[in-house]
Amino acid sequence: MAHEQIEAPDNTAVRTALWRALHLHVDPPPHVVEDEIGLQLVAPSDDWRDRPDMDPQATSGFRAAIVARARFIEDLIAEQADRGVTQYVVLGAGLDTFAQRKPELASRLRIFEVDQPGTQAWKRHRLVELGYDIPDWLHLVPVDFEAGASWSEQLFDAGFDPGRPAVIVSTGVTMYLTKDATAATLRQIAGLAPSSTLAMTFLLPTELVDEADRRGLRASEEGARASGTPFISFYTPQEMLALAREAGFKDARHVPGAALAERYFADRSDGLRPSSGESLLLATT
Repeated sequence: MAHEQIEAPDNTAVRTALWRALHLHVDPPPHVVEDEIGLQLVAPSDDWRDRPDMDPQATSGFRAAIVARARFIEDLIAEQADRGVTQYVVLGAGLDTFAQRKPELASRLRIFEVDQPGTQAWKRHRLVELGYDIPDWLHLVPVDFEAGASWSEQLFDAGFDPGRPAVIVSTGVTMYLTKDATAATLRQIAGLAPSSTLAMTFLLPTELVDEADRRGLRASEEGARASGTPFISFYTPQEMLALAREAGFKDARHVPGAALAERYFADRSDGLRPSSGESLLLATT
């Protein structure tokens, strides 16, 4: 639309998309997730693999964590869709490409991707440029968080039915938000229809991260700070579970990075494993 302000996605969204593509470029099969559509959206320069944050060895744990959580989410969506859930919400969608990569599964759902207006306008423009349709089951929901807009109100206006169960996903977001903001988000989600499922990632405090991963986590923190998006919140698993229960979730459990490593990387011969710095909250209403 002509009046939309188009803004390129932030560095975090771009890096995540490039890491998913790098998994296909440098890691041998079997691939945990196959995603080069994000790379097509970004359309980086030909030397993108020479970026310091694309170093195959130095960033392998982060790359593995990114593809592990993406695969976990996709498996969760497939499982919930088979149970009859028809709504899927992505908070802070960035360059998520599930709808383009898995159209057979995605078309069984109503998908709501929530992000900043400029980013959503940019993504819509790029999808059209690349020849991807934006079907009527895919809703790009612009929410101006900086202006204090309510994501839930915008979601309802976009056609989301709060009376029906949904899968709600928030990955790579909580470290940029205050703990109060995350608690408020949890309360909003806990108020959705019974049998809704939330999957939310969070970063662990340094002392809970494996010694081998601490240097990489510190480097990631420094990079985030330098790019203007500092990490401001870390959680112990017990703290995140307590927040979920206080918000009103019926059930909440911690899915550690080690569980994803065992599930998706156990038989690999190349030693690729997710960093231990990120965990998942899996909660149901």
